[in-house]
Amino acid sequence: MTRKSLAITDEIHDYLLCNSLRETDVLRELREYTAGHKMAMMQIAPEQGQFMAMLVRLLQAKNIIEIGVFTGYSSLCMAQALPEDGHIIACDINEEYTNVARRYWEKAGVENRIELVLSPAVETLDTLIADGKTGCFDFIFIDADKSGYDDYYERSLQLVRKSGLIMVDNTLWYGKPADPVQKDNDTRAIRAFNHKLHRDERVDISMLPVADGITLAMKR
Repeated sequence: MTRKSLAITDEIHDYLLCNSLRETDVLRELREYTAGHKMAMMQIAPEQGQFMAMLVRLLQAKNIIEIGVFTGYSSLCMAQALPEDGHIIACDINEEYTNVARRYWEKAGVENRIELVLSPAVETLDTLIADGKTGCFDFIFIDADKSGYDDYYERSLQLVRKSGLIMVDNTLWYGKPADPVQKDNDTRAIRAFNHKLHRDERVDISMLPVADGITLAMKR
């Protein structure tokens, strides 16, 4: 028995999807549509979306913030896992990409659970804090510009409730943070962010080698 995660070959990944993935028709259609997009690498993996949906159910979440929407696959996964009165504040700045998201949210019948805010996410989060929404959110997903991660995290930590969960995407970032030779801005930002979270006693953390790496931070 190995003591470290398996290297995920194409064959293992196909096996994983064939024996685990349960996508709705609309999710599969959105994923396949986005696969042909020029920025397709920005979409989360389907097994990650299914994991997120399970976390939403385990948390019995009703109030979620998503920072970075793209074409809406992750928000659709979460919205389908929410109860009828659940609510997602989806933060993005790109109207072209999120128009695709809106179309599929509507097709899935969950558009009433998702509030898209087209504005810089820091401004949206600051507005929520100013409006007295600290401690009001169950789950927050961060998947946007890497240089902004620390700002998003600090505000998210104010907005999430005690024992609520923050999920941060791309924390393994193609493996580059582990390579000291890699010094591009995004890699440096992720490396610094990971270093900070490892030492942040305000949260319990777990970094997982799912897709491009995810870190779960539960507020103490």
